[in-house]
Amino acid sequence: MTGNPSQAPEPGTLRPGGRTARVRAAVLEAAGDVLAEHGFDRLDLADVARRADVGKTTVYRRWGTPTGLVTDLLDHMAQESVPRTETGTLHGDLTANAHLVHRTLSDPRQGPLFRAVIAAATCDPRTATALSRFYEVRVAEWAPCVEAAVTRAELPPGTDPSNVIRAVSAPLYYHLLTTGTPPTEADADRAVAAAVAAGVAGVFVVG
Repeated sequence: MTGNPSQAPEPGTLRPGGRTARVRAAVLEAAGDVLAEHGFDRLDLADVARRADVGKTTVYRRWGTPTGLVTDLLDHMAQESVPRTETGTLHGDLTANAHLVHRTLSDPRQGPLFRAVIAAATCDPRTATALSRFYEVRVAEWAPCVEAAVTRAELPPGTDPSNVIRAVSAPLYYHLLTTGTPPTEADADRAVAAAVAAGVAGVFVVG
């Protein structure tokens, strides 16, 4: 292998194919299970390798650390997330977004997984960066719904699409983190109503 070792990709950042892709999928699935069951502090690479039926050497060589594994897991989750729904109205689009977040956070596996990753991000800079990148991808996926609403004159010109999308999901995550219980569908609908009202009032206009 040639090249500058200092420029080698970080563990877990390669996008392999074939058998290697199957190994990656199995390892990330196992890592998600451990996070959901025990949290970040119990994420052990040897345990993940055992659950995925993959050699420990392979896991340590490719991901290196629990943080490297979580980083790759978040990248994978961002890529595999459900695409946006376009209903033709701002309220309909934001409701689809909010209900997707609600289903994710109320899922018996995904909810605890997100709590574990968010908790890890508060004390691990690399996990925080990966989590931020995950949400950047998701916000960017849904931002065109807000841009379309501006074009339809449902929202005033200059409305910041990213802030509207964050205003929908933020109350749902806050509910999960402060109560320990997932938000309900009614919580999702209230978040949408609040975001739409604020958007129409010009709260998210920038510049």
